[in-house]
Amino acid sequence: MFQYDFMQHAFVAGTVVAIMCGVIGVYVIARGVSFIAHMFSEIGFAGASFAMYMGWNPINGLLLFTTTSALAIGQLGTKVFRRDLSINVIISIFLGFGLLFLSLSTKNASNAFSILFGSVLSISTQQVWEVLGLSIGVLILLLIGFKMLTFDSFDPVGAEAAGLPVRVISITFLLILSIAVVGAVQIVGALLVFTLMTTPAAAARHLSQKVSRMILFSVLLAVIGLWLGLVIGYYTNLPVSFFITAIQGIFYFAALGWRNYHERIRIKESLDETSTKRAAS
Repeated sequence: MFQYDFMQHAFVAGTVVAIMCGVIGVYVIARGVSFIAHMFSEIGFAGASFAMYMGWNPINGLLLFTTTSALAIGQLGTKVFRRDLSINVIISIFLGFGLLFLSLSTKNASNAFSILFGSVLSISTQQVWEVLGLSIGVLILLLIGFKMLTFDSFDPVGAEAAGLPVRVISITFLLILSIAVVGAVQIVGALLVFTLMTTPAAAARHLSQKVSRMILFSVLLAVIGLWLGLVIGYYTNLPVSFFITAIQGIFYFAALGWRNYHERIRIKESLDETSTKRAAS
């Protein structure tokens, strides 16, 4: 399997993107902006389609549309976009633009399929370097702002009371998120990037309440799920993105069951302890 260049490219680029998604996903879940991550992916589809129509590298269109949207959302405030109706309308509009640009483009249908569903097994050497650059850049930015971002994400009231520039942090995070979406789109596609960006982090939240452990679990689940998806997709010749999303779904429900099981044990132990104290008195 690893004697083929395309599998080497897939594992290198996919692993780095999974690590990035595992880390940033924890903050996406904590800040309650998973809907914006989904919206960025659909906007990115329109941007990539526009770039193909213009004859540009699709990644340039992705970056142009997603970062511009991040700045616009940051100025208006994320609360404006918390309404389901607003999100649905925006997604519909940009999906429509994406289809329009694709129909006007001279590129073939395989390019549209790659944008929508990812093309990790056909990623080129140039795309590997692009993904590595974007992902490592996102991780560096998250590391630089780790303390302030963590404080603001998990205790926004305390962060504002402490005098942190919460608006600047919010806009900066949206910009970082938009760049992260661009990197992830090339692996799992615009329609499925939401899964890799949020599901591992959501599962990790069921396994631990400590931020460092949540990040660790999220990264591990994202990477393991991607590796398994690549291996199964290689041997079955079926879409890798399907296996990645299915495995992440299994991880999430397994983590949810684990948390519920431990909560039942904790409640039972608490009731037994209370009954013992009453009997002793």
